[in-house]
Amino acid sequence: MDFELSDEQAMLRGASRDLLSDHASAPDEVWRLAADLGWPGLAVPEEYGGTGQGVVELALVEEELGRFRGPAPFLPTVLVARALARDGSPRIREEVLPVLAEGAAWAAWAFAEPRSPWTPDGIRATARTEGDSVVLDGVKTAVQDADGARWLLVTACLDSSGGDGGRGGVPVSFLVDRAAPGVTVRRQRSLDLTRTSYEVRLDGVRVPAERRLGGGPGAVQRLLDDASVLVAADTLGVMDRLLDMTVSYMKVRVQFGQPLGSFQAVKHACASMAVAVQGTRAATAYAAMAADAGSSDAARAACVAASYASAAAGEVAGSALQLHGGIGFTWEHELHLYLRRAKTDAVLYGDASVHRDRLCTLIRPTHALSA
Repeated sequence: MDFELSDEQAMLRGASRDLLSDHASAPDEVWRLAADLGWPGLAVPEEYGGTGQGVVELALVEEELGRFRGPAPFLPTVLVARALARDGSPRIREEVLPVLAEGAAWAAWAFAEPRSPWTPDGIRATARTEGDSVVLDGVKTAVQDADGARWLLVTACLDSSGGDGGRGGVPVSFLVDRAAPGVTVRRQRSLDLTRTSYEVRLDGVRVPAERRLGGGPGAVQRLLDDASVLVAADTLGVMDRLLDMTVSYMKVRVQFGQPLGSFQAVKHACASMAVAVQGTRAATAYAAMAADAGSSDAARAACVAASYASAAAGEVAGSALQLHGGIGFTWEHELHLYLRRAKTDAVLYGDASVHRDRLCTLIRPTHALSA
């Protein structure tokens, strides 16, 4: 694979960086300008008003969002757009995708549930068929930007026969209007102060059966893989920024009459941070390219990128805090905002243990056959 960016990709990264460097502290302004730049339409096919870009381009934008602690609802919106473009009915695509591409509204994916792993096996919300409708019940947690979303993509268990939902059913996604009766959204307090998370409660929410997305459990897992790669890209941006902040501070902070950066132990610590950043960059880039190419190892690459980034984030954040010393513990310094985002990224869409466990499952059959 060629890891060099095309001219168009380099322009997208540069324009995104310029936008966020000037407006990252103003969420509403960021999303308005992002819509003008074409962010919301990156994952939308051209026939619906978007540009039909892949995971590589989405990852470039998400990396810059991590670098500048961007608060825009980019990640949840592009995930829903990709799900609808792949598995939504023609009617749903025609209704929703042009609106998302224009940036006139956004969407959010309601997947995770309280005290459950961030995997399809952790889904407990139920979907039962009643006539030509489906009734949803359950509680979702850590739903990013749900309060302002126009649509929620809700993943729930539907019995394989289409009957009553339950723990024995298969995970399927449904597109739900945020304003539908029975949908309650509550703001959650979270470690990350740069993004907003919500609890979404579904009490007998009735949606037309045609709002069910196709693809079944395979489509849900594929979307999880996309999300994992994009979160790894966000983590990469956070880690790269932490490295830059730390190196810059080590050049100006003087101790014993010398810059701290001149001491060998500090150099080693910064070098270890740089290795973690470059490793995350390589793993994330390969996973994004594998997803776009439809490579046979795309799922494994997503697990590698997500698990590596999740583990490396804590190491880099801890080193940055230690090297900054006392100033790093103050509320006024922006370091704590990056630490919080890094820690949150490390668990979004599954922590390192979740992805490592799945990676073992994916590679075990290959080893068994070769033996």
